[in-house]
Amino acid sequence: MGIVIDEDECIGCESCVEICPDVFEMDDDGEKATVINPDSTDDCVDEAIETCPNEAISK
Repeated sequence: MGIVIDEDECIGCESCVEICPDVFEMDDDGEKATVINPDSTDDCVDEAIETCPNEAISK
């Protein structure tokens, strides 16, 4: 299934984007994070998951 962000839980804090910009970016409105590389195996993905304050990221 890959990396997913629960849009209802995402608060748009951008921590995942700062930690792992090759995998996450902010949506066009700049309000929610989106996954741009759902199949990434970068180490930073785990750090982004752990850092997310609302636990909105899973894989």
